[in-house]
Amino acid sequence: MSTRASPDHRGKGCPLCGAPASGRHGPFCGQGCRDRDLLNWLGEGYRAAGPPVADIPESGLDSEA
Repeated sequence: MSTRASPDHRGKGCPLCGAPASGRHGPFCGQGCRDRDLLNWLGEGYRAAGPPVADIPESGLDSEA
């Protein structure tokens, strides 16, 4: 995994707190914001809207095939 800042964040501050980005932890300002971002991903803090679970057909959910 690369620690280099993506083109979207170059010249901008930390995406979580706005402090200047650190080259070592980029695009974040430090390890704290980097860890907080990871926890948001692991804890489903970042979600994309989708159909309600009740509307998903059950035929594709079985793994017994």
